[in-house]
Amino acid sequence: MHSTSHIQNYDLAVIGAGSAAKAAATEARRRGKSVAMVERADPGGTCLNVGCIPSKSLLAAAEARKSAQNSSFPGIPTSAGPVDLPPLVAAKDALLRERREEDHVKGTEQAGIDLLRGTASFSPSGQERPALIVTGQDGAQTRISAEHVLIGTGAEPLIPDIPGLGDVDHLTSASAMSLDRVPESLLVIGGNAIGLEQAQLFARLGARTTVVELAPRIAPFEDPSLSAALQRALVEEGVEFLTGTTLTRVQPTGTGVLAELTADSDQREVSAEKILIATGRRPVTDGLNLAAVDVELGSRGEVVVDEHLRTAHPRIWAAGDVTGQRQFVYVAGAQGVAAVSNMFGDTPRALDYTAVPRVTFTAPAIASVGLTPREAEAAGQPCETRELPLAFVPRAMVNQRTSGLLKLVSEPAAGRILGVHMVGEEAGEVITAATYLLSAGFTVEQLAGTWAPFLTMAESLRITAQAPPAVRE
Repeated sequence: MHSTSHIQNYDLAVIGAGSAAKAAATEARRRGKSVAMVERADPGGTCLNVGCIPSKSLLAAAEARKSAQNSSFPGIPTSAGPVDLPPLVAAKDALLRERREEDHVKGTEQAGIDLLRGTASFSPSGQERPALIVTGQDGAQTRISAEHVLIGTGAEPLIPDIPGLGDVDHLTSASAMSLDRVPESLLVIGGNAIGLEQAQLFARLGARTTVVELAPRIAPFEDPSLSAALQRALVEEGVEFLTGTTLTRVQPTGTGVLAELTADSDQREVSAEKILIATGRRPVTDGLNLAAVDVELGSRGEVVVDEHLRTAHPRIWAAGDVTGQRQFVYVAGAQGVAAVSNMFGDTPRALDYTAVPRVTFTAPAIASVGLTPREAEAAGQPCETRELPLAFVPRAMVNQRTSGLLKLVSEPAAGRILGVHMVGEEAGEVITAATYLLSAGFTVEQLAGTWAPFLTMAESLRITAQAPPAVRE
């Protein structure tokens, strides 16, 4: 390590090594800039280490067990025994190590990015160029300065201030995916994307699972008809839901935890071996010493940026989950590239988030792009809807997976498509196609006349467009 007396100079310094940070660093190198990336934990960020990659890996394993337990087709007997979790977790961890080493260690080195392992904090430099002090695990410090700095420190699980929660060994989605055995019972607090994926994952691995959601319905940001369809499907798999319910107190028991729940004025107690907190995520900014460089934080602890991703300091930028905006890995990557383009380019540009899709990888999956009817109404946008149960989609019929529906939202007169929402098998793939429709400004009439391969789930888009709009009640 270098002593604090020597300063290393870069065109760009990036704090963090997740999706936004890596995308920004790679784009800066593509432009011929010198780049340092500072990471205090494992490179790869939330998505690789404790988020999308490990969860989808384990969800795929859980799907395999579910298929073995419940064969849909006559003449093909299948069965599944109890889950031996350690080998499954070890295989998941091996995949993460391989991807981390190949993509985020070797890949970073091959791109000519200096990866500094340690904790970064801003130093009041008194100069135009921001300065950082990087403190390694051994306490040694490196001073660096840069023409621009990008904050890409991401987010972490938000743990609510619940009496007694600190006295129990509560799980987050990260720690849950490293358990050494499947708990007999699991209480999941939070019925949005992360909570629902984890609930179904453990239910399929053999845990008796209950989900508690404060809102009156699960997946509260989705269209209500999709939320209801998903809940019906998960209830059929044995997941229990307590909606409109608040966790008010937790205490340890000899065999796990006892949770006190409140719904309206009613109170009840639920016991479980493990409790998993999935109540959202909060931006990570601790230790950055942002006050030294006048970078502002918002009410939820997020780094405040303008439409070009610049903070209040003209040479300090932020991208990804730390900005408190849409917490998707592909948004983080796009923001990282956009921020670098705005730093070193001539004309600043703002990203267009109109057609940003989202997917919750339950089975059936729930996916969405564009406006829901309620969002259109709130924006003063007249709309009409078309709804198709998947029982009318040929591919779903032959797969014997007809649970779910597709909803198309459009302008009443011109017919321009405003939103597409789906719960069902391959919903993410269908919504990817729908994202292209929205981006291209398709009308319902254009979609209805567009070719679609028979016996694909994406054919559901064309079938729905050919249907008459729903009569408004």
